[in-house]
Amino acid sequence: MSMRTVSVHAIRDAVKQACIEANLYLPHTLHARIEEAAAAETGRLAKATFDDMLQNEAAARELQIPICQDCGMAVVFLELGQEVRLTDGDLTAAVNEGVGAGYTEGYLRKSVVADPIRRGNTGDNTPAIQHLSIVPGDHVRVTVAPKGFGSENMSRLKMMNPSASRADIIGFIVETVRIADAKPCPPVVLGVGIGGDFEYAALLAKKALCRDVNVPNPDPFYAGLEQEALSAVNALGIGPQGYTGDCTALGVQIETYPTHIAGLPVAVNVGCHVTRHKTFVL
Repeated sequence: MSMRTVSVHAIRDAVKQACIEANLYLPHTLHARIEEAAAAETGRLAKATFDDMLQNEAAARELQIPICQDCGMAVVFLELGQEVRLTDGDLTAAVNEGVGAGYTEGYLRKSVVADPIRRGNTGDNTPAIQHLSIVPGDHVRVTVAPKGFGSENMSRLKMMNPSASRADIIGFIVETVRIADAKPCPPVVLGVGIGGDFEYAALLAKKALCRDVNVPNPDPFYAGLEQEALSAVNALGIGPQGYTGDCTALGVQIETYPTHIAGLPVAVNVGCHVTRHKTFVL
């Protein structure tokens, strides 16, 4: 079997560009969701807040500056085709080099500290959070999702009883948003991971935030659960930036995985109204 060769330098450069673009440009489908929510909003203050959000996004594009001052911690998903042979160095180091270059050359805020308790800024927003998957094929798919911590801090995980009902799961999602209130800069995007184990449910939730908001879960059961949860969250009336309104969430995106007979892990990763991600395929 012939192997396709990919240099880690190409991956480094893709990560660098993705860091910059993700922080400057909102995914177009999410932008469209905000426009739709602004048009449908009935509250005067909420509508004005949506207008401010759209003006901020337009200014970021025009001036080539970040959409949000919190440029986040770089979360990098790598899907490595099993028919790819990497050359020219260490993959993990190359990804971190790309993040460091992107945040430095893109004039993005650097928020990563070297130690969780003793702190100390690393100076280039590294290290990144890296997730590597081996997949069929001969391509490398690189997704960078800068994650601000105003929303990350509002995320929750619960090891639910396996007898928990659909209503119980929706209740946990709604409770998470109610507790968060205005802190994650709503309207939010919610990534929900159901299944796996303790850590994998959280990973599923983070991956869910990288899905196009216009793409429902392929399973009609979970697609329906997404819509039901979205309606329940919007019924809270928290509204954009917490000023009350019809739209508290722009989307609920669920990813699932098989789990143990004795468990039902559910994680909710909260994303703000600028839930950012950029993908390159090499």
